[in-house]
Amino acid sequence: MSEVDTGTAPAAVSPKVEARDVLAGVAVVIALGAAARYFDTHVPQWAADTPFRRVAKSVEFPVYAIALGLLGAVILSKLDLRERLSVGFRTEFFIKTGVVLLGASINLKVLVTAAGPAIAQALLLITAVFAFTWWLGGKLGLDDKLRALLASAVSICGVSAAIAAAGAVQAKREQVAYAASLVIIFALPSIFLLPWLADVLGLSDAVAGAWIGGNIDTTAAVAASGAIAGEKALQIATIVKTTQNALIGIVAIALTAYFTLRVQRTPEAARPSARSLCSASWRRR
Repeated sequence: MSEVDTGTAPAAVSPKVEARDVLAGVAVVIALGAAARYFDTHVPQWAADTPFRRVAKSVEFPVYAIALGLLGAVILSKLDLRERLSVGFRTEFFIKTGVVLLGASINLKVLVTAAGPAIAQALLLITAVFAFTWWLGGKLGLDDKLRALLASAVSICGVSAAIAAAGAVQAKREQVAYAASLVIIFALPSIFLLPWLADVLGLSDAVAGAWIGGNIDTTAAVAASGAIAGEKALQIATIVKTTQNALIGIVAIALTAYFTLRVQRTPEAARPSARSLCSASWRRR
């Protein structure tokens, strides 16, 4: 019996994920983390009687983690193993798990004391930064969708907020990539710059943590920078950033409403009902 051409292309077959590749990828992440902690503990001891003792003492484990991560990526690429083991590099999952565990370790008194100011700071900071970025993007003649992505990314939590905003305004992939790239470019130097500036300015741990949590866009970068600044600064930074992250949904709904009612509305279109607006928000997200 001859084959019948239906005119449709065969469905793409997703590559099979091997359990051993997942386990190997997770093992690599754990090994790199253990190596970073090992160097953080022993390098100051090794450099105790050398001219580099002050530098070695000031370098914290996030610096070793970044350096070892880059080195590990290069080695795995050279060995042609990075693509295979990448299924185990669930960095977003690991970061979120770490934030949850960190939250469980935060003293309840610190949480109760910081919750109110953190919420107030988050609302004020997100409103001010979003409004300024939106205004500046308009002055520069940027597309409204790109303005929404950039304003959400720099005012809330970087890449995650940009992706949420992209779903709300139906942005293009290249616009998401552009916003994410800008966030990463500015977040990386901030990991080291903000703790250093906090030390130079003589800021307290609480103020330094609030500054780091409110001004660095990605959660991972906040955790790394807060760890460099100190344990209490890390706790406050995490509380502030988590409070900001919780507002992603509200901003996404607001963007959906704005683009539905103002940007994408034609003159002859009828005013949508509350039910249709909620339906549009659900579909876009």
